[in-house]
Amino acid sequence: MGKPARERHGGVKFRTEFLSGAVPADDRLEELKSWCAEFHRRGFAPPYGEFSQGNLSFRIRPDGDAFIITGSQVGWKDRLPDDRFVTVHGCDMERGIVSASGTRDPSSESMLHFAVYRARKDVQAVFHGHSREILRCAEPPSHIPETREAQPYGSLELVRGVLDVLGKEDFVILKRHGFISLGRSMEEAGKRAIEVHRSCLREP
Repeated sequence: MGKPARERHGGVKFRTEFLSGAVPADDRLEELKSWCAEFHRRGFAPPYGEFSQGNLSFRIRPDGDAFIITGSQVGWKDRLPDDRFVTVHGCDMERGIVSASGTRDPSSESMLHFAVYRARKDVQAVFHGHSREILRCAEPPSHIPETREAQPYGSLELVRGVLDVLGKEDFVILKRHGFISLGRSMEEAGKRAIEVHRSCLREP
């Protein structure tokens, strides 16, 4: 029997319904940790108070919507233990409820990750990061798709804004906020973010 839904205050804007307190157990978790550390090293997960921004996830099964994601307010992403990650089983977008297993709330952008996985069955990893250089790349003339309006983080409005421009794109800039990099693997999502950042640095 699952635990009752409860709302924790902090970075999340939804209620988390904990189905269990089980920490994710997946061999791919080590690769996700490695990419979290890489985002930290490259400044894609910049500090915000005592924590760092950004959230990374991978889909558990190719034919399902469940995924493993960084938890909310987990500290620096350079060295994360297993219990800083959460399994998200599903989301009720309209009611703002996320069903999860773990010891902490999933990332504040869990609904965004869920919506992308639901819309794009080819996507197996969603990496959300922050970069001033990439945000500047959104200025015209830009070939990188960008959401039309700035929306609060973790909000349903942000999710809708991303879905409006997502289509078959694998990289989207969130207006005045950050970016999402998608891939058929964690390696593809991570390398795509690095390449886009490099291309932005090369632009005059």
